[in-house]
Amino acid sequence: MLKSNIPFANIRFFDDSPTTVDLERRFAQFLRDFRERRCVAQQIERVAEGGPKEDFDLYGNSLSTQDKIKIERRALWYVEQQEAATGMQHLRTDDRNTLRRLQNGATVSRVSNEHDADVLAATLHEEMPWMGPATEHIWHAMRRSVREGRPGLQFAPLLLLGPPGIGKSHWARRLGKLLEVPTTVVEATGEPASFALIGSQRGWANAGPGKIMETILREKCANPLMVVDEVEKAGDVTSEKGLRFSLTDALLPLLERMTAKTWQCPYYRVQFDLSWVGWVLTANSLRGLPEPLLSRCPPLDLPPVSRQHLIGFARRLGQAHDLPDEAITVIEEIILSCHGDIGGPSLRTVKRMIERAEIAYARPLLH
Repeated sequence: MLKSNIPFANIRFFDDSPTTVDLERRFAQFLRDFRERRCVAQQIERVAEGGPKEDFDLYGNSLSTQDKIKIERRALWYVEQQEAATGMQHLRTDDRNTLRRLQNGATVSRVSNEHDADVLAATLHEEMPWMGPATEHIWHAMRRSVREGRPGLQFAPLLLLGPPGIGKSHWARRLGKLLEVPTTVVEATGEPASFALIGSQRGWANAGPGKIMETILREKCANPLMVVDEVEKAGDVTSEKGLRFSLTDALLPLLERMTAKTWQCPYYRVQFDLSWVGWVLTANSLRGLPEPLLSRCPPLDLPPVSRQHLIGFARRLGQAHDLPDEAITVIEEIILSCHGDIGGPSLRTVKRMIERAEIAYARPLLH
């Protein structure tokens, strides 16, 4: 993967910023030097005009109380102006130090050429062929990013719609691994409010920056993959005062590239460029999803996993876990033995069978 650095936050950093004490010392010294030079110039001018030469103490030029008051005000004004120019004057020192990780921008990743995009998409499709529509979406986005010379991969948000257990979130995690970008999963069932994703304003007991900013700051990566699992189960979260904190409402500006580019974090109250973030939403149905979200993420209908696909998945996963062929064969027979009206085990069930088989074969023999 090729990596590039891009400007990410609407903030500025100044190295070795002077304190008010340093500035007061410098201003006082400047004023003394200025008056000394003026006195010397006046003396030279009088002598040149034939006037008498006067004796005076160049180093006895002390500052008056009024001089000191002006110097203190000027030093304080300078520090305040510099803090305002950073865009972080409202933040505590520890939060400023956290954002200093973004001093040199953040990285974005993309495939180096269209051939690499083809290889990555082929790998993903071979592992999970029933996720073909999603893989094709990413494949075209990777090739387009290369052709247009973008510094990183950008793709339209994905809403994967399909029955439970077909591996929607597994596909998203695998995509993040192949793209070599950090991947963060938000479980909408356990974290239905917006706080978990985007954070909350100061003043709340649990105030914090949210998972998206935590991921970016930890990894210094501007295009992580954010996965919102079972987004249709988020529902509405309302405070005692009647304020809405819906997860889907918080997603809307983040899924639109123009608004994401100037998104303001509720916690830091600073603008960040989140237009590079990759979004994968999963849902088992469209019930409960608002129309504005569906307009930003047209759902991709995914079919149930066939038995042949499950068998292929089980064999690849079993081989990756170094299971013997006889163990993999037993799992394949279990998949084939399921009746047609059941529809076969889910991908999640197959993964559990592989894990249990691995534990069983790793268990020491009892004599």
